[in-house]
Amino acid sequence: MTTTPVTKTTQTASSLSWARRRDSVARFWRSYRTHRTGLFGLGALALIAVVALAAPLLVGADVQSVTNAPGTALERPSGEFPLGTDQFGRSLLGLLVWGARISLTVGLLAATLSVAIGTLVGIIAGHYGGWFSTVLMRITDWFLVMPTLVLAIVLATVMSRSVWTVVIAIGVTSWPTTARLVRAQTIAVESRPYIERARALGGGHGHIMSRHVLPNVMPLVLAQTTLGISSAILTEATLAFLGLGDPTIVSWGGMLQDAREAGAVSSGHWWYLAPPGIAIALVALAFTLCGRAIESVLNPKLGVAR
Repeated sequence: MTTTPVTKTTQTASSLSWARRRDSVARFWRSYRTHRTGLFGLGALALIAVVALAAPLLVGADVQSVTNAPGTALERPSGEFPLGTDQFGRSLLGLLVWGARISLTVGLLAATLSVAIGTLVGIIAGHYGGWFSTVLMRITDWFLVMPTLVLAIVLATVMSRSVWTVVIAIGVTSWPTTARLVRAQTIAVESRPYIERARALGGGHGHIMSRHVLPNVMPLVLAQTTLGISSAILTEATLAFLGLGDPTIVSWGGMLQDAREAGAVSSGHWWYLAPPGIAIALVALAFTLCGRAIESVLNPKLGVAR
């Protein structure tokens, strides 16, 4: 007989929680859509994501085949091949569409891994403080002063050449900035009165970090993830261009590496270099515009231009 009121109370609390979340998302979107640059970046990313997901239907997996290439080597752009062909006679337009899958996937996974590590380190360091926080921050400083690209190159050289190697190399070398930002936000959150009340009511370290601190730092984490994806895509392209990517897959950075090996720079085959380079620049710009818009929505004091 006593379980019904408890169940109703639980359902009511859950409904109110979901209602608040929906209202929060609606307010975020109303504010976000006032940023024209953010909408442009979001639209560009949505278009590129649709093209990447539909790549098997648009161009097919055989676009990567070297033995069944439909054209001859290094054909100029034409009606049959709008962006020309590569050194093996493959359509550059098809390779560009197919390469979007790898470049976006690596960027998303690497940025997620980087932000996850940085968030964990930042929350732990900000929550516990003392000598433990000092040790974590000195480790963070060491990673921060070391060139990220150099560390990524070392890891990619030592480990086997695969997509996961690139993801790990980028993720474990680019987290220090997130860790410092999250630590500062964690210290600010834990100075608020409701954290003291939670401790007084018996809340443990895990409860405070997961139920009180993490939700309050998530907006910062979201903005940092959006900005980190563009950096991860650029780093992946750089590693692939240096020949440290997976040679069995097609990515935008790998296309630039193939163009360099084919002598496209010295021979003037601009159509081999321009498409992947422009694609990388556009995606990085789109993620940056989205990230700046999100930062402005979450922190209006930044005054980011609309």
